[in-house]
Amino acid sequence: MTVHEFKVEMTCGGCASAVERVLGKLGDKVEKVNINLEDRTVSVKSNLSSDELMEQLRKTGKSTTYVGVKK
Repeated sequence: MTVHEFKVEMTCGGCASAVERVLGKLGDKVEKVNINLEDRTVSVKSNLSSDELMEQLRKTGKSTTYVGVKK
């Protein structure tokens, strides 16, 4: 599985919850989600492509950019 990192314009715990909620809808396609509210980053361990994950993250309505694959 690959760990993809995204920058998401999160300003509060509610924003982080929205990210968890939309990624949770992917079920077992996502193995792990790590949200760092301070850095406004979201790491997602999944077999899905970065584009598929980005599309899902955009459903939060937050500005989202792809950082890259985390080593």
